[in-house]
Parts: sequence; structure tokens; C-alpha cells
Amino acid sequence: MFDYKGYGHFLIEGAQMTIIVAVLAMLLTVAMGLIGALGKLSRFRWARILADLYTTIIRGVPELVLLLLIYYGGTVLLQHLASLFGREEPIDINAFVAGVLVIGFIYGAYATETFRGAFQAVPKGQIEAAMACGMNRRQIFWRIRLPQVWRFAIPGLGNVWLVLLKATSLMSVIGVEELTRKADLAKAPTREPFTFFISAAFIYLVFTAISDFGRHWAEKRANVGVRRA
Repeated sequence: MFDYKGYGHFLIEGAQMTIIVAVLAMLLTVAMGLIGALGKLSRFRWARILADLYTTIIRGVPELVLLLLIYYGGTVLLQHLASLFGREEPIDINAFVAGVLVIGFIYGAYATETFRGAFQAVPKGQIEAAMACGMNRRQIFWRIRLPQVWRFAIPGLGNVWLVLLKATSLMSVIGVEELTRKADLAKAPTREPFTFFISAAFIYLVFTAISDFGRHWAEKRANVGVRRA
């Protein structure tokens, strides 16, 4: 049943690409989440409006549609802009870069809500105490709020990571040779679709199980020394 007929390395290569894509996209997700959360909690109305538009639009459009829009629509847009400056050579957007940016941008909207809740969970008494000690807003952010945000954000970010990890399979439609794409390429010459897709599913399950274990460990680690009510 599990005869890979010399194409087993496809799954290994695909799994490696999946992890690379997921890690890079998660870094962008965290960055976008922090920016979005700070925007939603900002004193400035325009920042709150932009952050609300970001989360509302991104969460309301399917990931696959956004991916195709950025990859194909972006290519057309860049080509049109280049033609305005007299450049007629074809322009192609790198599929790997486009995929990482789109996935990170999409899940940054979900991370925004995670970070917003985490910032609001920091005890107000600590903020007031810091102000009483003469700290300005920047000092309070870097010394009081941000260090504690991670403790509250880890559970939500862990869930975002699990969904993002599986969402990397969407990149197969634009030719990025991650795990799903590699399984699809291997099943054609071997005529063993079940073997390769069930193996890919098992690899995703292993990644998810390891990630879930890491999330629980991080939660316990972040709460060491915290008094429970």
C-alpha cells in the first residue's frame, strides 16, 4: 500500500518547504498582529478605522481568493505600471514570496484580535502604578505591557499557527512546491494518489501534534510564578 516507487523524497522536500513557508508567514503574522492591535487601541481615530477595515476585509474574503488576487492581479498591475514608464518586458511575481506575504497578511488580521485582547488583559493597576512612577507611554509599553502581552497571547497565537500551518497547502495552486503540491506531483507518475495524499495528511497531523505540544509547554512556561486566583 505504501510503495513510494522512488518518490518518497518528494514528501520530505515538501514537508521542509511547508515548515519554511509557515515560519516566515508566522513571523509576518505576529508583526501585522501587533501593528493591527496597536492601531485598534490607538488614541487616533484614523488608526482605529484603518485597523478595523483591515480585520473586517481580510477576515471576510476567502484566503484562496486573496492569494489568487495578489498573485495574478498583482502581476497584471505591475505590468501595467511598468508599461507606463516604457518597460514592456514581462514581470512575474515570485510565487513563494507572494504566498508568504498573503498568508502572513491574512492571519495577521486574526492575530490582531488576539493581541488586542492580550493588551487589554494586562492589569490596569500596573499601568497606573507605572504612570505614578513617572514612566511615559513608551516606557510603559516596552517595560510593562509588551513583556506581559505574550503570556495572554500565546494560546490564541498557538491556534493561529495551527490554522496557518494547514493553510500553506493553498500555495500549491500557484505552483509553490510545498507538501500538498509535492504529493500531487508524485501521484501522477506513480498512479498512487491514496499513498501520497494519506502520507501528506499524516505529516500534517504530526506537525500539528508537535505544535500543540509546544503551545502547551509555552503556556506553562509563560505562567511560571504567576499567582492564580
